[in-house]
Amino acid sequence: NLRKKYISPSYSLSYHEPLYITRGEGQYLYDEKGKKYLDAINNIQHVGHSHPKVLEAATEQLKKLNTNTRYLNDVVSNYAEELIGKMPGNLDTCFFTNSGSESNDLALRIARSQSNGDHIIVLDGAYHGHLSSLIEISPYKFNGPGGRGAGKNVHVAPTPDIFRGKYRKVDAGDKYVKEIEKIILYLEKENKVVCAFISEAILGCGGQIIPPKYFFKNSYDLIKKNKGLCIADEVQIGFGRTGSHFWGFETQKVLPDIVTIGKSMGNGHPISALITTRNIASSFNNGMEYFNSFGGNPVSCAIGHAVLEIIEEEELQKNAFQVGKILMDLLNQLKSRHSIIGDVRGKGLFLGIELVN
Repeated sequence: NLRKKYISPSYSLSYHEPLYITRGEGQYLYDEKGKKYLDAINNIQHVGHSHPKVLEAATEQLKKLNTNTRYLNDVVSNYAEELIGKMPGNLDTCFFTNSGSESNDLALRIARSQSNGDHIIVLDGAYHGHLSSLIEISPYKFNGPGGRGAGKNVHVAPTPDIFRGKYRKVDAGDKYVKEIEKIILYLEKENKVVCAFISEAILGCGGQIIPPKYFFKNSYDLIKKNKGLCIADEVQIGFGRTGSHFWGFETQKVLPDIVTIGKSMGNGHPISALITTRNIASSFNNGMEYFNSFGGNPVSCAIGHAVLEIIEEEELQKNAFQVGKILMDLLNQLKSRHSIIGDVRGKGLFLGIELVN
């Protein structure tokens, strides 16, 4: 077929018998015969496939203007203000990009410019993007098929998993923090500094892992004490998906130095961002201009604004909390009846089921 003939074999397909999907609406996908599928996997169409308000925002703005950020434009500035309004503390400055990978790459660039070093701490099983710089810090990739393992500047701490992880007892949180401390002490001994700790508050590709209480708070304290930056990757878990909070890091009661967002931000339209403090953004303003041809264009920002409005108007964060609780209860009922289900975990509509022998 045409896909096999013209598209790289590196692209994977879902399912042994791939679906031929021709349209989507709300929470459903439809194949070429009109058969309807409940889309419980897609983590991009945050407010549903083909949402009319998203379509209207894109169409109306495209009729007016689409250009780069070298011109003044209210749509872009107003959307940046809206995003900042969703952030706690002094996270008050925005960079626009096109994908979560671009945002995470920029986060690394900023962190390295701050520390004049490049030693990064990551969690085992983490995935932070598909760019070369991010494959290098993603154990999910570099320890998988085709991977080459961690580079000398990448230090992998164990996944803070109390179900299947290295530590599982009541003191597991402290022991996982000690693993972070061990890396920092090693770097000190080698006369090197930690540049950044990048993590998801709930590991996505790592298995919907909910870390032990205080793991992130105590780890962040260690990193900041050693002058490293704490980067919260919210690309998968942000925008109310956890239900109880708008951002995943808020569930851990921590304040990152940098937050990266994307994926669901444009409901399928490529837009992402990095939010940081004015101090960090200013120190990064070292004469080398940051420019992105499409990042922050008015059409993308109009769509992003529409997504935020829909989340509010349709109370989707509240819905994620309520429906997620019901789903969690139902999954736990299944767990009590089927020994193959070892664990059910997650928050809101970011849930995982772990199957065991």
